[in-house]
Amino acid sequence: MKATLIVIQNDTDHAEAKALIEKLIGSGDAEDRARAIAQARLIEAYERNRWPRRTAALPEILRYLMEQHDLTRADLVPILGTPSRVSEILRGKRELSMTMVRKLRERFHISADLLISPTTATGRPRKRLAA
Repeated sequence: MKATLIVIQNDTDHAEAKALIEKLIGSGDAEDRARAIAQARLIEAYERNRWPRRTAALPEILRYLMEQHDLTRADLVPILGTPSRVSEILRGKRELSMTMVRKLRERFHISADLLISPTTATGRPRKRLAA
């Protein structure tokens, strides 16, 4: 099957490109498979631009973990320190200390990268200390 690639600029093009892949996938021709791969890359680029992924904020991550483990705010006090500190962290007003990160990592078996933000709660980049 001879088919040209569809440059995707809107949702209609996106739908047509996906339909084209459906046709190309069924073909046994090596050229069609190569076109399908190229079209899939164009679709992926469009989708990443159209619907970018965002990193979840720390309060969202903690609420999710609490929900999944059936925990209350009071259950986080031994990990985060005090009820007021738990509240500040869940509202995004306070960042985690490295001790808190270690305790959360051990408790939930998650990567510390999920808990350490490259920016402060205000959205400004953290100040780096001179080495």
